[in-house]
Amino acid sequence: MAATVPPPEPPDSPDAWYAPDVHDQYALTNGVVATVYSDGDQFVYDAREPSLSTTGRASLESVRDHFGDAELTRPRTREGAAERLREGFDAKYERAIDRLVDCTPSDRRRLEYHALAELKCLGALTPHALDDEIEVGDIVDDELLVHLVDYAPAHTTIDETTFVERFSAERIERYTVSFAGYEVPVVRYRERLLGSDPFEQKYAVLEPDRLPGDDHLIEECKARVWEVGIEGIDASVALDDRAEVVRDRARKLLSRRLTARNTRAWLDATRHRIRTALAAYDLAVPPVDRRFADDRLDDLLYYVLRDLVGYGQLTVPIRDATLEDVECNRVGERIKVVPRGGDREPTNLQFDDEDEFINVVTQLAAEDGVELSASRPSAKVNLDPNGVDQTIRCAVALPTISEDGPHISIRKQAADVLTPVDLVESGTLPTELVTLLWMLYEHHGVVLFSGPTGVGKTTLMNAHMPFVDYEDRPVSIDEGSREVYLPHETGVSLTTRDHQEAFKRVSMADLMAQTNYLNPDLEVVAEINSAESFETFGEILQTGHGVLGTTHAEDVEKLVNRVAEKGLPAHLLREIDLVVFPRYVDGERYVGEVVELLSESEAASLEGPTRTVAHEDRTVHYNEICQRHPDGEWSFAYDHPKLGDPTEHRGLKVFDRLAEQTDRPVDEVTAEFHRKHSYVEYILRERMTDSEALFEFLADLRTDEAATVERIQRQQAAADDD
Repeated sequence: MAATVPPPEPPDSPDAWYAPDVHDQYALTNGVVATVYSDGDQFVYDAREPSLSTTGRASLESVRDHFGDAELTRPRTREGAAERLREGFDAKYERAIDRLVDCTPSDRRRLEYHALAELKCLGALTPHALDDEIEVGDIVDDELLVHLVDYAPAHTTIDETTFVERFSAERIERYTVSFAGYEVPVVRYRERLLGSDPFEQKYAVLEPDRLPGDDHLIEECKARVWEVGIEGIDASVALDDRAEVVRDRARKLLSRRLTARNTRAWLDATRHRIRTALAAYDLAVPPVDRRFADDRLDDLLYYVLRDLVGYGQLTVPIRDATLEDVECNRVGERIKVVPRGGDREPTNLQFDDEDEFINVVTQLAAEDGVELSASRPSAKVNLDPNGVDQTIRCAVALPTISEDGPHISIRKQAADVLTPVDLVESGTLPTELVTLLWMLYEHHGVVLFSGPTGVGKTTLMNAHMPFVDYEDRPVSIDEGSREVYLPHETGVSLTTRDHQEAFKRVSMADLMAQTNYLNPDLEVVAEINSAESFETFGEILQTGHGVLGTTHAEDVEKLVNRVAEKGLPAHLLREIDLVVFPRYVDGERYVGEVVELLSESEAASLEGPTRTVAHEDRTVHYNEICQRHPDGEWSFAYDHPKLGDPTEHRGLKVFDRLAEQTDRPVDEVTAEFHRKHSYVEYILRERMTDSEALFEFLADLRTDEAATVERIQRQQAAADDD
């Protein structure tokens, strides 16, 4: 009987006679195969790359030598490595390879893979970057171990760790930031390497490469432009105009310096020009030496513009609208950023020179008219960069008061004001609270948003500003933050910013006096933190105007202690209708608690339990009317878990206050709440995420509610017919 060969078996089958130790094997891309097998009691991961013949290896050596002087950037993530392999070399490099090698199409494919891996990707770790089965890497005893989905850990026998932090890094997002005509790439990514960095997510600005000697050229050019001065150009001129003046002068200086440098290296320069001319007629291999590249001058100009027109290392982060915070803590340490809705991330930027750091600090302060010195080593300033549609607040300090050198802390308000729809959809607050805030905003109540920095106090306050009647006159008073959003034609914003013509600082008391002449219906006091601002807040509470404000206190007890320390009388606290406490936990912002402050008689009239906070000689009663539970659900102060009986309002003394303020029965106020709640649900269904559109809709409701409701019903009927 003739011998037979057993049928094929999968590599991980116990009956696989040809590879009993192989557990898995799969292709990563053309010619690249990953294998997982056992070696004794451990897993081993092996990536087999396309093989090269003797001729192929010689051709690769020729390509490697030709591109040896080229400064080619490496990808920072596995997605970037895969994109590099898919894109291949551009036409310029393809033509060079055509002249350098002569081989079959299959040999050419193998050659290009190895050339891309070595020159533009991650070298020996390129195939590992292509494998999505690898979840994390680890360096143990100078060897790379990989943790795959089904096998971990697996040895690789690779001790090359040049790009080890990049091969498993996952890209979060990639985009560009505009500056002075440049589109600067930015990538946010997540590293998957154990023991390498306590920060998992990172932020990288991909600025142009700099060759040896470039830093000297850039500094020399900046010094010359600075010495000559920028005649007729000041901060009031548009960024593009100032940048063009600097660009023109720097281009002339750098062109002369590059020409002089190339003249000294006349042999290399001549060879470069001859090869370029011959390559144009397909008679030679095109040169790739970056010293003579066409974009070399533009790369150097970028750094000159960045430092003279922008803010040095902070130029891109300040202009990046997706960032909320930018922090520079000390010289030689990575600059940190906080993306909106994210956690703190280190960047690839840092100040290595203290003088350079100090220059940026003084520049930031000077843009707001503040001159830092030994007698005034720190300041809180506001930035208004041309072309940036954001409110930017900045705290800066010189080394005089900072142990490790200067420091900078930047907070950037989002360019687009969020709406209640955005907040409800993101789980920040319930629709019932939106409705209650609507009523208090419209009927000139007193609302305070309280919490630590960065929890979203101003965002919450601004999101509900369209609920203020379009016929009312809101007036904002602040100490220079300029964060209050007023969509009203009748609105006025007052600030304590320096007024140079008066040669004095305008105080909160001055603004208070001016506000009385403006006949406001609602006053917005942003950042009630200083003793002076608390005094202003107390005076406003006694005027009977509606008041909105923000302050720093994370709960009721800390709020009571804070206002007591600032000298606000206890009886004025009872004038506050509602205090909203937002929180920021694990990158998520939400309203954690809402309370109403009560008088002793109001607290006694409630059937349910109330709470008290005692501070020295004062006792403050309060009622918790809204709370977020650990499962993300909210409870609201009604008998019914949701809204309850429309005639019931037990547990909400704010309804009694609104009834007294508007001279109506309480049941009418309650009915108004339920009617407005139905509109909030409609706004949510229609996804009115534009503040202006929401403002117009609310104005229509107040003009003629019946006609607006009829129009809504007609539009919904037409949509149902479609």
